[in-house]
Amino acid sequence: MRIKSKSAIAKGDGTFVIDSVEVAEPKTDEVLVKIKAAGLCHTDYDSLTWGKPIVMGHEGSGIVAAIGSGVTHVVVGDSVILNWATPCRKCFQCKHGNEHICENNSPVVAGANGYTEGHAHLEGTTYKAKPIERSFNIGTLSEYTLVKASAVVKNPNANMSFAAASIISCGVMTGYGSVVNSAKVTPGSSVVVLGTGGVGLSVIQGAKISAATQIIAIDINAGRLEMATQFGATHTILADKNDKGLLHVAEKVKKMTDNRGADFAFECTAVPELGVAPLAMIRNAGTAVQVSGIEQEIVVDMNLFEWDKVYINPLYGGCNPDKDFPKIVDHYQSGAMKLEEMITKTYDLNHLHQAFEDMLSGKNAKGVILFD
Repeated sequence: MRIKSKSAIAKGDGTFVIDSVEVAEPKTDEVLVKIKAAGLCHTDYDSLTWGKPIVMGHEGSGIVAAIGSGVTHVVVGDSVILNWATPCRKCFQCKHGNEHICENNSPVVAGANGYTEGHAHLEGTTYKAKPIERSFNIGTLSEYTLVKASAVVKNPNANMSFAAASIISCGVMTGYGSVVNSAKVTPGSSVVVLGTGGVGLSVIQGAKISAATQIIAIDINAGRLEMATQFGATHTILADKNDKGLLHVAEKVKKMTDNRGADFAFECTAVPELGVAPLAMIRNAGTAVQVSGIEQEIVVDMNLFEWDKVYINPLYGGCNPDKDFPKIVDHYQSGAMKLEEMITKTYDLNHLHQAFEDMLSGKNAKGVILFD
């Protein structure tokens, strides 16, 4: 028996439609999830131009509607958080603790078997009687989605709002994980955050949880900077978008950090020209982190690397979902991490176009689609 599921479907030409797909019953290692909330980010907007029809969405939370015979870690009725980086747990990278860059299942790692950038074909979902791919293997902008068991993490707090749980799936995990797992920010350190959208706010919160004592938020939007202070920034700098490479801002950062530079700096703007800007913000032997996934070709002044500076480009905050998602939920429960407060506005699926407009205009730190 197949279930009809109202979904947002990217047409591949820059547009989308709201229509129904059909979702099959789960096979042995699959889980059928009734989506209750789906977070939005710029990647979802990018999926409009991936050149083929695709069920959109890669952040989400919901309730287990059915499970395959081989699934044991969740049962029908469980509240779950979706994870787009589904590990095989058998390949070289998985065995070395890098489940987020699985060589067999990753939707973004080049060379993963049968997978292409941003999306992969999985059986079980059809649109107008033809198979359709699900964004990042999960396609959360849909009333129901059929996913591999490794894409589902049981939420240890069944009372947590689905909206707050949904944004853990990518944006929160990427920011928090880049601090805790990838850069390993140390207590008492100084941290710079370039860009204070949803990912940047998650970096700020991760830095606060890591006991950084100086957290400097940088943005061209004064309203965003005000929000950054509410999430843990100790200092703010309002940047000028005409400041090439943010070099003038870098001078301000150095003055604020004993004329040395910060210990850590995180780029969360997704602006290619700022891909190496964190290098200008850090001290010698400091760590610069390019969080936003810039993939364009850029020109780099190698003087920025002097001396002994480390530059890393982590994916998904080095996510191990079975370990990291419960930690984030614990931080949320204790009040150490604000998630509800990050959600500027919620929408229903019929207002997805407005949600994208608000995201692109910078109105939202985070927008979320809610399902009945």
